[in-house]
Amino acid sequence: MSDSHTRQRRDSTVSRRGWLSAAGAGFIGTALSGTAAAGDTPRADIDAQGRGNPAAPLPLSEFEPKSMLHVAETQVARARFPVIDFHAHVSPRPTSKQPAVPPAEMVRSMDAINIRTMVNLTGGSGGDLAATITGFDRAFPGRFVTMTEPTWTRAGETGYAAWQGDEIGKAKAAGAVGLKILKTLGLFLRDGGPTGKLVRVDDERFDPMWDACGRLGLPVAMHVGDPEAFFLPVDRFNERYEELGAHPDWSFYDKDFPPFADILAARDRVFARHSKTTFVALHVGHWSENLQAVGEMLDKFPNVHVEIAARIGELGRQPRTSARFFDKYQDRILFGTDSDPQTVLAQDMYRIYYRFLETEDEYFDYAPSRIPPQGRWRIYGLGLPEPILRKVYHENAERVLGVKLTG
Repeated sequence: MSDSHTRQRRDSTVSRRGWLSAAGAGFIGTALSGTAAAGDTPRADIDAQGRGNPAAPLPLSEFEPKSMLHVAETQVARARFPVIDFHAHVSPRPTSKQPAVPPAEMVRSMDAINIRTMVNLTGGSGGDLAATITGFDRAFPGRFVTMTEPTWTRAGETGYAAWQGDEIGKAKAAGAVGLKILKTLGLFLRDGGPTGKLVRVDDERFDPMWDACGRLGLPVAMHVGDPEAFFLPVDRFNERYEELGAHPDWSFYDKDFPPFADILAARDRVFARHSKTTFVALHVGHWSENLQAVGEMLDKFPNVHVEIAARIGELGRQPRTSARFFDKYQDRILFGTDSDPQTVLAQDMYRIYYRFLETEDEYFDYAPSRIPPQGRWRIYGLGLPEPILRKVYHENAERVLGVKLTG
């Protein structure tokens, strides 16, 4: 399969983490329009663009309504308890266009907002992994821990299964704390190159890899599906219409991609076959829009956990359901943000996460952006009790990773 194609898709995946800073730019120019009543005459105080005239079309990208609600606004500058961010991408990627941020600079920002440890999911493999562990984990003990990744470009080679299993052992010996599965598997990895057949999530060639992780005590952080709306027609009924209009390559509808349900079913077959391996289904088990289904998955597979990165926009608009979910599965939910170095330095996204988890504030933005990046809604805080906050912020992650990182 094509090495360049895999890198291209990986870059597309990683680029999604930029939506927090880039949101609001380039969104599709849908119009909100009205119809003038019969007999209306043009007003003299209307500018050339029609601003001020209720009947004039307004591009949706320029619509920025300000809430008239007078409700509590709690500023949470630091997390109440030390935080382990289980979903971060802090080491430079070989093809990244962003300037590298020195780890020491990140640590200073982490201290300001009470982040104890960043779990760097995309540490690569081989020499890249070794360099990341040296430059981050060993240079700043306890502040960064790194996961390895499969070498997808060799998946079509004879003997790959055994080789990849052995590589997992070498990665642990080098200092890796787990394995990260990008949605390369299930949505982009193809046998025979870019035009080949998609490789299923439950392809048996990966069984030695899952088994090795279980045997070595390495958790698998898995992301094999995107929001459900990405698999639906991009039309006026799709709540992610603006987002998909800005990023049409994020849509998996009407192509040869498997249906959303098929991807999750294949993932669940992996969970079932490898019950001694610990999995963390990222982004609230890939289905934050359906917490009942995620709960049923957790009930069925005791070896699986979830984390909340980039999904408080979903969790926060169903606060009562989410609060019940956090209460029932409080031992199996991890804190994560899908952050990069720039997000860490900016700090504002973390404060929104803290506000969502710690307060009962109502109707606030789920991202620090001019226009909501995922959909035009706002969220409500959960006000979690302190015992659950401790578990979500760091205790569950320490147990999954098998290390004590907080004092």
